[in-house]
Amino acid sequence: MVESTVEDGRAVGRAPRPPAIAKRALPKGQPVVLAHELVRLNAGMPCVEPRVRGGLAAWQQRAVVAYIEDHLAEPISLATLAQLARLSSFYFCRAFKQSFGTPPHRYHTSRRIERAKTLLAKPAPSVTDIGFTVGFSQTSSFTAAFRKATGMTPTAYHRSLS
Repeated sequence: MVESTVEDGRAVGRAPRPPAIAKRALPKGQPVVLAHELVRLNAGMPCVEPRVRGGLAAWQQRAVVAYIEDHLAEPISLATLAQLARLSSFYFCRAFKQSFGTPPHRYHTSRRIERAKTLLAKPAPSVTDIGFTVGFSQTSSFTAAFRKATGMTPTAYHRSLS
């Protein structure tokens, strides 16, 4: 709401009145926290994240990652990975996602795609052979997974590196 007055025959505006909600004071300490966060965000300093609790222990992470890397081209069951970590399948799946930020199957697929990228950088093998090498049973499933992960087909990726 803007009020105006008339001075010397012309209207002069005043600053608008603050809404009623702005009249309430912030709880004690909040302005300081708000100011600190604004300064931190403006300065580009990283936010201090609380340490993540739970998830897989370091030895469990190493064992599972090594197994996935060694058996990349094979189908790996959740029960097998859970057994390596000595956990139930249910708890393993939750702990794996908390530790790696992605479910076990998606992690396995992303590792396959990364391996395929390194193989596509070499000129010799065909896209079909690479798909079979990294564990895809059909070229179409390899192409679909590769496109979903990278935004381009394996052939287009291979050509872009040439």
